[in-house]
This record gives sequence, C-alpha cells and structure tokens, in this order.
Amino acid sequence: MSQPSENVRPVDRIETVAERTRAKLGELSPSERKVGRMLLAAYPIAGLETVSELAKRAGVSAPTVLRFAARLGFGSYPAFQDALHREVHELLGAGPHLAPSPDCDGPQLAEAHGRYQETLAATFSALPAAELERAAELLADPRLRVHLLAGRFSACLADYLWNQLLLVRKDVLLIPENEPYRTSTLLDLGRRDTLIVFDFRRYDTAIVDYARRAQEGGAHIVLCTDPRMSPAAEVAEVVLPARIEGLTPFDSLVPACAVVEVLTAAVAERIGNPARARLHRIESMRAFAKPTG
Repeated sequence: MSQPSENVRPVDRIETVAERTRAKLGELSPSERKVGRMLLAAYPIAGLETVSELAKRAGVSAPTVLRFAARLGFGSYPAFQDALHREVHELLGAGPHLAPSPDCDGPQLAEAHGRYQETLAATFSALPAAELERAAELLADPRLRVHLLAGRFSACLADYLWNQLLLVRKDVLLIPENEPYRTSTLLDLGRRDTLIVFDFRRYDTAIVDYARRAQEGGAHIVLCTDPRMSPAAEVAEVVLPARIEGLTPFDSLVPACAVVEVLTAAVAERIGNPARARLHRIESMRAFAKPTG
C-alpha cells in the first residue's frame, strides 16, 4: 500500500471520511467542493467507485478527484478508499438495530420523539460549517439583493425565511409561482443578486432550470435541499442539506426549518447593529400602529 507523502497530514483515525470532508469544504476549490458534496450526497457508495466514476458523478476531471483525496489527508486514492472500507466493515459489525413493532397501529409519541431527535441531530452533524458561514455572508451583504424561490412542498420554508430576513435587512424578495413574474425576475438577476432555492426530493425541474439560468446570469445560488441533493447543486455556490425523513408515509420539514432559523440568526449576527436598529424601528412602528381605543 502506498504511504502518505511527507507534506500530507496523516488521517485522524477517530474522524470518518465524511467528517473530514465537511470540515474541509470551506478550504476546497469549487471543483473539489463538487466532489465533496457528491461524496456526502451518496455516502459512502460514491467514494467506493473508481476515480473516473466519481469524477463523472461530480462533473469534474479525474485529477480533481485525486486532489480532493489528497486535501483530506490521504496519500493516494486507494488509501482514501481503504478508510471508507474500514467504516463500512465497522458499520456492518455493529449489530442489528431494533425495528418498530409490526403490529403497531400508528406512530407513538416516543417513536415520534426519537425520530425527530435523530433527524435533527443527523442534519446538524452533516451541515458543513463553512457552507453555513458562506450562506450567511451572502445574505448579510447589503450590496446584494436576496430572492427566494421554492416549489409547492417547500414554499412554507421560503415564506418563513423571507419574513425573517425582512426583519433584519432590506431588498428581500419572494418569487411567487406566477409565471410572468418569475420570468421577468429571472431576466433581472445578475451579479448583484443572491438566489435562495428550496428544492427537495421529487425535485422540481422548473426550479432547477431557474437556478441554472440565474447562475448563468451571474447570480449567487444558495441551495437548501435534502442529502440526496437536488440537481441544482451543480450550479450552487452554497448547499445546505437537511434530512427530511418523517413519520411514514410523510416527509418532514422540521430539520430544514431548524436550518433556516440557524441561518437567519447567523445573518442577523453578521449584520450586527444595523439589524438591531431595523428591528427596533419595526417594533416602534408596530406599537405606533396599534389601536388605542
């Protein structure tokens, strides 16, 4: 087996490849970041493929995949795959998990509690800090207008984030389903705009196409999606994944909503005093508008 070169830091055996990938995302080049996102989206299967297969998945060159493995601290691609193989073997040897009772009439409170705890914990453990920081930076930048776009399933998330952002900054626009308005808005998107896209599985081709066209026009794209990742991830500058497993047969937006709230708090913190002053003015106007009789 090839030994790591002297200038490559040895891999910490406590960390998984996924953990190392999330920790390094902010340091990677845009092409290397595509490999990292694809690996996390189809973990660990994507990393067990050949260099050319993973490169094709991510839409990058084979040398980019090799550079990605080296950036994680591996001396070679086989060493990278050896680490993934060890993780798989450890997982298979962990023993069986308890399954829900087949005669259960419906989800019990304890089951629901456990399910949501699990999906929230998994979402935040897999949320790259560098991606969240970059998203907050884009949304807090007063030079950039912010636009939000979502499908029918995720429209409530876009509406919620829109209402929250309006409290701390100006130039925040929610793009409605109205087709003429969507088209005219797309024509105006450029380098002075950030587009936040919400697209979860059963991905909306119209949403994906809109994101691609906006990116071609120069807009910054922030994508909120599930771990399998919307095809819009190919053009996104930032990807914020959230688990959506809910109580069968329904998906859940609880983890995604939590990510939205954390993002809003990070934006407000970045804006700082201007955000607090805007909130104060809003509260003063509300108090003034209250009926006195």
